[in-house]
Amino acid sequence: MFSRGHQDLIILGRGNNLILSKEYYDRDFLILSDSFSKIEIVDNQISALAGTNMFDLSIAAYNKALTGFEYFYDIPSSLGGAIVMNAGSNGVEIKEFLKSITTISTLTGEITSLTKENIGLTYRSSIFQNRSDILVLSGTFELKRDNRDQIFSRMKEIKERRDSKQPKEYPNAGSVFKRPEGRFVGPMIEALGLKGYMIGGAQVSDKHAGFIINKNNATGKDVLELIQYIQESVKSEYGISLEVEQRII
Repeated sequence: MFSRGHQDLIILGRGNNLILSKEYYDRDFLILSDSFSKIEIVDNQISALAGTNMFDLSIAAYNKALTGFEYFYDIPSSLGGAIVMNAGSNGVEIKEFLKSITTISTLTGEITSLTKENIGLTYRSSIFQNRSDILVLSGTFELKRDNRDQIFSRMKEIKERRDSKQPKEYPNAGSVFKRPEGRFVGPMIEALGLKGYMIGGAQVSDKHAGFIINKNNATGKDVLELIQYIQESVKSEYGISLEVEQRII
């Protein structure tokens, strides 16, 4: 798979948390999504390949009356992406259930098994965000049993809450910035009067200021310029440097 060297490939999952900054790429894309998807459940442990959709994983856990993954039910992500960024929702992070992962070196092809303690999982981050030479292949999780009706109720509540707050009616790559300690990004941006602010076709969402939407055929350049403008405005007003949560390529 990596005989030409990893520098020749741009490796993606489902591309949900991604900003494409260029109009043209002269490198090939390797997309690990439905073609790299498989779920296995034994007792209260779930193992899945990195391309598995988090929605499918949540439904599989629900069907077996296993609780934990309902918090990721409405997060548009592959499992690999969720591990790499330590995805979270409603105060719950994926590291709380993770036992181990398998990885492959894109340089040597060596496959390695790692426990969660070895991969530096912190708020929306892991060692893999700075290691393009390592690819997550799969993950194993340990969940607890619960009443299926209660699990479903939480899934429904989480989805309704996200639908009411997030601008799903427009294309977007999710929450743009990591939350700085002690503050919330959306209210800061809103207080600066930037809701609805546009650069090119990219707009700060009127629904939630922590999101940038593609309002009118936005380019990657539009999105990046809007991000920079927001960062500069927040830094000037609050003295806070906002860190981008999304992957930019």
